[in-house]
Amino acid sequence: MKVIFLQDVRGKGKRGEVKELSDGFANFLIKANKVKPATAQAMSQLRGQKRAEEKRDAEELAAAKKMKEALESGEMIVELQAKAGTDGRLFGSITSKQVAQALEKQHGLKVDKRKMELNEPIRSLGYTNVPARLHPKVTAKIRVHVAEKK
Repeated sequence: MKVIFLQDVRGKGKRGEVKELSDGFANFLIKANKVKPATAQAMSQLRGQKRAEEKRDAEELAAAKKMKEALESGEMIVELQAKAGTDGRLFGSITSKQVAQALEKQHGLKVDKRKMELNEPIRSLGYTNVPARLHPKVTAKIRVHVAEKK
């Protein structure tokens, strides 16, 4: 029996795939709502869902590329202030959460702090590039300037 997978079934298929299964196993999976019979109507519906998903993915990629251009433009610098010693080392540190909050407050761009690939917090004054993964295919560099708080 030809079926369309509604969920991932370990060892058999992934969501959205169309496969041929034995009648008994297919009926078992149909009762568990993990697959549905691959009728002409169901196949048409699956194609429509795939087209909508591709369109949504393309829109997300375009939005991520647009945000990357905005972040990497020369005038987009996130300004932060922190207390520092005489040698330019900060008393505390600047975390990705603080960078994300400052970016939203200063420029109105919202980037999730978990998407920022800051391996360790910023602990010195000056300019730092913070990589941010906006999309699986798009990574941008956020320019952060840490100045001494007076």
